Amino acid sequence: MDRPDVKIVPVGPENADGLLSLITELAMFEKLEPPTAEAKERMRHHITSSPPLFYAFLATIEGVPVGYITYYFTYSTFLAAPTFFLEDIFVQEMHRRSGVGRSLFRYCMKEAVEKGCGRMEWCALNWNVKAMDFYVAQGGKKLGWTFFRMDRGDMERSLS
Repeated sequence: MDRPDVKIVPVGPENADGLLSLITELAMFEKLEPPTAEAKERMRHHITSSPPLFYAFLATIEGVPVGYITYYFTYSTFLAAPTFFLEDIFVQEMHRRSGVGRSLFRYCMKEAVEKGCGRMEWCALNWNVKAMDFYVAQGGKKLGWTFFRMDRGDMERSLS
């Protein structure tokens, strides 16, 4: 099977619709509620603000978006270096196992190294075994940590 010619391009105002469409596909895959119209407008603003609140890149084949990554930087006090946090990596099902995911993941690693990051981190849903197998095949290691989350309502209730 021939590998497609994958190009990774930054998301800007001209291609943000492609990102938002893929984010909706990811939400459906993960059986989660997709972003509302209001949230999509906030994302458009956040990705084009200076500095952006997060970074986004599309994987395209012949100019058509087929996958994406979003990431941001945190900081490791133990390493005294930035940490690259991969928020999302998604490839449309019909393009999986064709090298698109590997291209996106390698892009992340290169970016993390170029930005002087001491590590790269991400999460996977417990049921997404294929994703976890992919990450391990790329050299990722499972940590013995459990992630916690509070949404805005949880925070407001705790503060009242």
